[in-house]
Amino acid sequence: MRIALINEDSQAGKNTLIYGILASEAKSKGHEVDNYGMFSEEDKHEINFTQIGVIASVLLESQAADFIVTGCGTGQGAMISCNAFSNLVCGYVNTPLDAYLFSQVNAGNAISIPFAQNFGWGAEINLRHIFRTLFEQPFGGGYPNEYAEAERKSRIKMMEWTKKPAQYPVEEAIQRMDQERLYHLLNYKEFKNLFYKNAKSGKIEKYIKELLEK
Repeated sequence: MRIALINEDSQAGKNTLIYGILASEAKSKGHEVDNYGMFSEEDKHEINFTQIGVIASVLLESQAADFIVTGCGTGQGAMISCNAFSNLVCGYVNTPLDAYLFSQVNAGNAISIPFAQNFGWGAEINLRHIFRTLFEQPFGGGYPNEYAEAERKSRIKMMEWTKKPAQYPVEEAIQRMDQERLYHLLNYKEFKNLFYKNAKSGKIEKYIKELLEK
């Protein structure tokens, strides 16, 4: 699958570290990783934690990405931002156990990691084991294994009976936003290069390209 990494402004200085570990572990399992920044604290184009969900939602809806790895100082803000959108199921992951249970029980399409809180000595080791555990087996295997089918049915109910009816469809949500702010959020070269290369899904792809070409 194609994985998108999105860092927010307060943790931009760790992008190289995070991307290096993520790419190493994901590629060993046959996955591809795209880096959407932020890339450093000197970046002129800023992404704050409230905006991460917008980028993540557009990437998933357009099929430019299959899975999102993100985070912020605490991991909470980025998770909330992602879960505001109907096509995102984002879990908070701070340990390899979190990664395992999220992948096997919740089987969502995004994780948010705290990149400041408790991110001290040995943090890079923890991060490597998080990504290794996250991608070492197919999602949705269940925990315990005999609960896999019941958990799958619960996920379907959550999406069909609760999450999607409670939230706008992605295209409508994107259209309801302040379009000038949306333009400035997405109008940076790394996003455009990767999006134009990888997006392949209908209406939202066309809408974003038209927005960026105005």
